[in-house]
Amino acid sequence: MAVFTQVPLKDARTLVRRLQLGELQALRGIEGGIENTNYFLTTDQGEFVLTLFERLTAEQLPFYLHLMKHLAHAGIPVPDPRADKHGEILHTVCGKPAALVNRLSGKSELAPQPVHCAAVGDMLARMHLAGRDYERQQPNLRGLPWWNETVPVVLPYLAPEQAALLQSELSYQNHVAASSAYTALPRGPVHADLFRDNVMFDGEALTGFFDFYFAGVDTWMFDLAVCLNDWCIDQSTGSHDAVRAGAMLRAYQAVRPLTAAERELLNAMLRAGALRFWISRLWDFHLPREASLLKPHDPTHFERVLRQRIAQPLAL
Repeated sequence: MAVFTQVPLKDARTLVRRLQLGELQALRGIEGGIENTNYFLTTDQGEFVLTLFERLTAEQLPFYLHLMKHLAHAGIPVPDPRADKHGEILHTVCGKPAALVNRLSGKSELAPQPVHCAAVGDMLARMHLAGRDYERQQPNLRGLPWWNETVPVVLPYLAPEQAALLQSELSYQNHVAASSAYTALPRGPVHADLFRDNVMFDGEALTGFFDFYFAGVDTWMFDLAVCLNDWCIDQSTGSHDAVRAGAMLRAYQAVRPLTAAERELLNAMLRAGALRFWISRLWDFHLPREASLLKPHDPTHFERVLRQRIAQPLAL
């Protein structure tokens, strides 16, 4: 999250009144992330998060917003987009498509223990199952086609050794995607960005998943791999943490056991998750947009994670 568009108080006040959420009391920009403009918004009826979408279009956004509605209705703790009197959950603020959702309680756990990883694994599996009957379709917009388009753009910024690794891994992932095992992977709506800062906890109790604006229809194993690559590694080296990973995998499988194809391609999907975020961080780092609170992530982190995943495959 970041602030690309400055929202005047009068515009926020107009939205709050249209949604019948009382009177605006405070509006504060949120630092972090790289995609959208985000504000904490307080009214006399509660705490909310206002998001202005800087890249996603009004045609793409119903998939995300209605997915959140669908999951919230199914009992998954996610932000619930607020509707106006006509039932519309996609709004316009400062000429940008926007949404207002309830603010989840708790805080992010940035130094997770096995109990936190287990809670994420359990809820991720429940979220996947809850999304099976979601009818809207939209691919993961940061999936393989985007990798193939973006790698040539970032290659000129890399050292020869890095460029070789990036091209080699992209070739491997194209090969995996053409396999029969990949075709057999179960799929449905995925979060695709469920990092430590996108989950809320109250102590050891998980209180919610948020920031669904990279969601799309993809393999459930890719979603799980993204989580394993963030929650269950050493942040300084990118190396695998077997205890935390075991806790997440056991909890996930207690709700939804992995299929044979998923077990076969676990390591390929771990590599895919690392590649996806190495590419996107290279893009954001070398081709940044202006934002008043923008801090691009270090792309070398996921280069390290990818190297670790290649060197030390995970055994189930």
